[in-house]
Amino acid sequence: MPGENLTRVEAQERKTLVSVTSYDVELDLTTGPDTFRSITTVVFDATEGAATFIDALTAKVHAVTLNGTALDAGVADGARIALSGLAASNTLVVDADFAYTNTGEGLHRFVDPVDGEVYLYSQFEVPDSRRVFAVFEQPDLKATFTFTVTAPENWVVVSNSPTPTPRAADGKKVFAFETTPRISSYITAIVAGPYEAVHSELTSSSGRVIPLGVYARKSLMQYLDADYIFDITRKGFAYFEEKFGYPYPFAKYDQLFVPEFNAGAMENAGAVTFTETYVFRSKVTDAIKERRVVTILHELAHMWFGDLVTMKWWNDLWLNESFAEWASTIATAEATEWTEAWATFQAMEKSWAYKQDQLPSTHPIVATINDLEDVQVNFDGITYAKGGSVLKQLAAWVGVEAFFAGVGAYFRKHEYGNTELSDLLRELEITSGRELTSWSQAWLETAGVNTLKPVVSVDENGVITSFEITQTAIDEQPTIRPHRLAIGFYDVVDGSGNTGVDGDLSPKVVRTHRLELDIDADASTSVPELVGMKRPALILLNDDDLAYAKIRMDDASWEFALRHLADIEDPLARALVWGAAWDATRDAEVASSDYVDLVLGNIATETESTTMRLSLTQLTQVARLYVAPEKRAATIERVGDALWELARGAAAGSDAQFQFVKFFANIPSTDRHAATLKALLDGSIKLDGLEIDADLHWELLEGLVLLGEAGEAEITAQFEADMTANGQQAAARARATGDKKAALDAALTDASIPNVILRSSGMGYHHVNDPSALEPLVAPYFDALDRIWKERSYKIAEYVALGFYPTPLASQELVDATNAWLEAHPDIPALRRLVIENLAGVERALQAQQRDRSE
Repeated sequence: MPGENLTRVEAQERKTLVSVTSYDVELDLTTGPDTFRSITTVVFDATEGAATFIDALTAKVHAVTLNGTALDAGVADGARIALSGLAASNTLVVDADFAYTNTGEGLHRFVDPVDGEVYLYSQFEVPDSRRVFAVFEQPDLKATFTFTVTAPENWVVVSNSPTPTPRAADGKKVFAFETTPRISSYITAIVAGPYEAVHSELTSSSGRVIPLGVYARKSLMQYLDADYIFDITRKGFAYFEEKFGYPYPFAKYDQLFVPEFNAGAMENAGAVTFTETYVFRSKVTDAIKERRVVTILHELAHMWFGDLVTMKWWNDLWLNESFAEWASTIATAEATEWTEAWATFQAMEKSWAYKQDQLPSTHPIVATINDLEDVQVNFDGITYAKGGSVLKQLAAWVGVEAFFAGVGAYFRKHEYGNTELSDLLRELEITSGRELTSWSQAWLETAGVNTLKPVVSVDENGVITSFEITQTAIDEQPTIRPHRLAIGFYDVVDGSGNTGVDGDLSPKVVRTHRLELDIDADASTSVPELVGMKRPALILLNDDDLAYAKIRMDDASWEFALRHLADIEDPLARALVWGAAWDATRDAEVASSDYVDLVLGNIATETESTTMRLSLTQLTQVARLYVAPEKRAATIERVGDALWELARGAAAGSDAQFQFVKFFANIPSTDRHAATLKALLDGSIKLDGLEIDADLHWELLEGLVLLGEAGEAEITAQFEADMTANGQQAAARARATGDKKAALDAALTDASIPNVILRSSGMGYHHVNDPSALEPLVAPYFDALDRIWKERSYKIAEYVALGFYPTPLASQELVDATNAWLEAHPDIPALRRLVIENLAGVERALQAQQRDRSE
């Protein structure tokens, strides 16, 4: 819609004209299933005589009144309302109908298939509070918000302020919320429906009692482990209030698990929304349990960094998200039972960051954000994972205590205001005594990842005579950077503690020496402190994962690591080796078939759930996409056989057993595999400690659909037995696994498909062993892409662009078709970026295949 894509220039101009005092928003949620009534009263100051606009994505405008004067209907175009002849002080009233969505943007409406109950939740980041009320939709026009909501009498309504006792009115309820502090519009919230809740409280460091609530749908409430969520929340409050030196800034803290949510969670002030994936109705991996803890603490950290102090414009979105990533990980490691959270961070966040930073679309952490579409595509691995990694580097660079002290000073100085990066760096310079302008320029204003490798010389006795660290960068992103890192020496130790042994019973690989240092922005850095020491079996650069860089090993260390990966005692060191192996495989430096050998030879004893989950995910990707096509079928069969044997050999009821079964169900390829899946489903094969619960049943069934051993009849029967939101999503995925054409046709033509059903369908669309079924679907995908971008909301268009791009084909023909589309569509920057990233993945797969073919 014209005017929907706000530009940075427009926002800056509007900020010079307008200062907002308050919003009073009245919502009537009883007007029907398609739209709701919204009356917004905005009080704001302006440059006298100026003209500007307010944002409102309306279905129908009933009236617009400015300073008591009714404006002509022509001032509203469905996206903006034009305002002219402004006074120094203004009161604007906008009375309009707005539409519910099924896309997870604005005010999302969901009907529970279990009981027919209706549930609503808002999702306003980046530009979607304008889908619910008239608003100056930019983060630096903060104001207070007062919400009054009319709802059916069996509903509860939650917002940023504590939920008031409602008053009855004509068989309905009216909830009149107290006014919020000054906040940005994108962190306001409305969650409404027959949600059920568990309540508790805690005492803040300020002495205030903070009410706590955990909410879920009625049909999920039996699975909600509220006591554990409260426990993690209390630990997070205590940790952050101590480290930040600033009490929790809002009146209460509710956590709401809502249906059909696009993201993991959203940091609405005092009313955080989470995906229902985190309500565990079936068994989940320890990786998912840990991820939920990190997510809870991520959103809690946002209450200070993002909500209390907010960026001026979306170019500093990275700082909000990166800080929350770093803060939630250190809090998880130091304040909860998940003490190896940094190993998880290395396995998951770092791998995401390195992947994103090697795409053609990579960008500086401080990205150029020209408009709202630029923001949408920058919720990526640079904004979250690289930014979080670089903040870990910064904390190591200035010292963790100085880092926390600077952050606390930043909160106190800028509370309830808007800032830029320089405001934070200024406080960190004061507390640390380090100059950070040059650091910022090298790390935040340039793109790309460096590669670090040791170059070691030894004498005939194995004593180090020289030690250097080389640093390289690619031609397209040539910046060489300063790094704070550690070098670890590791050796084999037998049961008695003797070093240097190889092949003894139960050997362990442990760190015997560690050196932490700064290296300059040079191509080579000498490390004289290590000269004269005996060379260990394994030299590990970036020990403890302080730096953000791709790590390579010298040949002797690499050969040792491949033989002894499973013996490395420290989970973080092990994760670093796993990560280096994966990274070298993606870069086509290591043959894909060798990576398969590495995973199958070492995964059985991995103790970290996320490391295992990620390695198995990468294993299936390599088998399907990275090995030479002529080896594909045999590799897939081998992986399936091995995963089943690993499952049979794993400890009863263990996380490893569970993961091996799940991944076996994902990659079956033979009649033997089909028979095993059927036997698991009918109970004729049982593994001690393994329960075939609802979600695992769906995964086993989808494996049979992949093999052509089950179809629509079995999917329908299973959905009739599991007529839930989870069941809807699983059925959509299974159907797309079995019928690619039907899935694509629906995605391209049926706008009624809700967001998460479309996302699940895309997952099934990519679930193939033989990708040839996708060949005739290349042209329909590209023919529809431009239309989908214009007709659908951003999130739905993204799900189509990414979820239905036929990546598994990984052929030159697909490369050519993609390039042809890009040449024909030069003027859609955000969509082009998604397509370019798709193409980069295919080109990398072709390089890996060629490397594997040469073996």
